[in-house]
Amino acid sequence: MNWKLAARAAKMNPSVLREILKVTERPGIISLAGGLPSPKTFPIQAFADACAEVLHNDGQAALQYAASEGYAPLRQAVADMLPWNVDPAQVLITTGSQQGLDLVAKVLIDPGSKVLVETPTYLGALQAFGPMEPNPVSVASDEDGVIVDDLVAKAKDARFVYLLPNFQNPTGRTMTEARRAAVSAAAAEAGLPIIEDNPYGELWFDEAPPLPLTARNPEGCIYLGSFSKVLAPGLRLGFLVAPKAIYPKLLQAKQAVDLHTPIFTQRMVSAVMKDGFLDRHVPTIRALYKRQRDAMIAALTREMAGLDVKFNAPKGGMFLWARLPEGIDTVKLLPKAVERNVAFVPGAPFYAGLGDPRTLRLSFVTASVEEIDVAIAALAITLREELELLGEHKLAPAPV
Repeated sequence: MNWKLAARAAKMNPSVLREILKVTERPGIISLAGGLPSPKTFPIQAFADACAEVLHNDGQAALQYAASEGYAPLRQAVADMLPWNVDPAQVLITTGSQQGLDLVAKVLIDPGSKVLVETPTYLGALQAFGPMEPNPVSVASDEDGVIVDDLVAKAKDARFVYLLPNFQNPTGRTMTEARRAAVSAAAAEAGLPIIEDNPYGELWFDEAPPLPLTARNPEGCIYLGSFSKVLAPGLRLGFLVAPKAIYPKLLQAKQAVDLHTPIFTQRMVSAVMKDGFLDRHVPTIRALYKRQRDAMIAALTREMAGLDVKFNAPKGGMFLWARLPEGIDTVKLLPKAVERNVAFVPGAPFYAGLGDPRTLRLSFVTASVEEIDVAIAALAITLREELELLGEHKLAPAPV
């Protein structure tokens, strides 16, 4: 058969992360790669109870088609948990927040549209936007997020700027209060819409992050959220909050995709969330992830001594960002690390433009403290061997 693909199909590329996850399935691999929540945090008993409750109370409705906007009590619960005044009519329940990115792309992007993103940015967003054929433009960024002057310089004719202010994927950085205020004001003045993606915002360790950008200018933002990181990713349940002017088109785009997010899942999550369950459950996730972040920082400090490796200490979330010495390409380093039974994600694919080949992302949430120690030690050995091969780095003695 002569299958002729649409031009947009050429813009659909395999996920680098998903391909790497295949490698981590090999027995014995300690994966610091995937952005998977720890399965230890999944509230299995709560879901078992909610499943029985939903089927007993209204099983027929829970297994039937439902409204595209989402289950009304769940939309109300989302509106109630956000820190600004949200009308439930502005909440659209999505099949994961990734679907929210897809809907935004379909509604707001034409071929050639300029779309602004952080440097680096979430790879899944680049993939969601790609089939709509945008012109993604990187905005210069530092440890506090996008740099306002560069955002203003590039704002002309941009459809929107896509931002992850809290514990960003991949870098783990958090936008400060001062930077949020400046970004919000600059975007409003330029008439630049903001797409704010916040899947990790509840996973703070010592203090909650500042108010969302959307809370400062709700009419100028679309806000994306997820239940994957605070309950379980297998639910594929997320949401978006949009201004009433744009909401109908996002709803129509969703109707064309899946009619509605599974109503049984929505009803289960609504049942789980009642009586303040998240307020009791999420602190246990924060405590676990903080211990594992601390273990990774300690291991990197110890094992990478003398190797000129730079890394940050995220204040929450799931990821840590590192930059290796000049001359190292983490894409080429990965298979050598896998030979030593440790996996990570190379950083270059997270850039809209030319990526930094020395960067990598490490996830600290699925490996135990003991596994983190073993994995970072193996990664350090791999790096030392690579530097010796390059002959461009005078090595300090390996830590004892």
